[in-house]
Amino acid sequence: MPHDNEQIRSFIAIELPQNVKNGLAKLISELEKTEHPFVKWANPEGVHLTLKFLGNIPFKQVDEISKAIQEAAQGVLPSHLEVSGLGAFPNLKQPRVLWVGIKGEIDNLLSLQQNIDSTLAPLGFVAEKRPFTPHLTLARLRERASPGERKSFGQLVMSTSFESSYSLDVETISLMRSQLTLEGAIYTRLFAVKLQA
Repeated sequence: MPHDNEQIRSFIAIELPQNVKNGLAKLISELEKTEHPFVKWANPEGVHLTLKFLGNIPFKQVDEISKAIQEAAQGVLPSHLEVSGLGAFPNLKQPRVLWVGIKGEIDNLLSLQQNIDSTLAPLGFVAEKRPFTPHLTLARLRERASPGERKSFGQLVMSTSFESSYSLDVETISLMRSQLTLEGAIYTRLFAVKLQA
């Protein structure tokens, strides 16, 4: 257990069911066959739908943040989402981040994210300036990737279809801890709140 003043890296997210993680693992292994050395793939077991990244926080603030998440969840109904389609930030011509899209009952998710932003603002967490785009991050392109390499990776993604039938029922929001190790990030749930139907 960390000390009160110890800084922990944390974020608020929706955890994925195992069948969605398995589907992402299959997709990643397909794309990995093309061997792009400048692409850093996510570990599918650690992929989640991030609602807000908090960065480093003192461990003693976990209780306060948990209460704010509980408050943000009040009145927000569980939602049914579908995991489908590939895209990239900022775009597929010069991608930096590769993601899988989320569709379905997005309005509930947007309300939830806005509530989280407003309940956390008094605790010193700045609201997101960019509009919230729900997505699952699959890969990041390393800074040293050349424009040509980015373009060829974007073309690979455009020629890959991911019209899956994976669904995701959002019933719980989690406050997660991320510990960065040489083997990759280790995620631990610190707190969870259930949405009331």
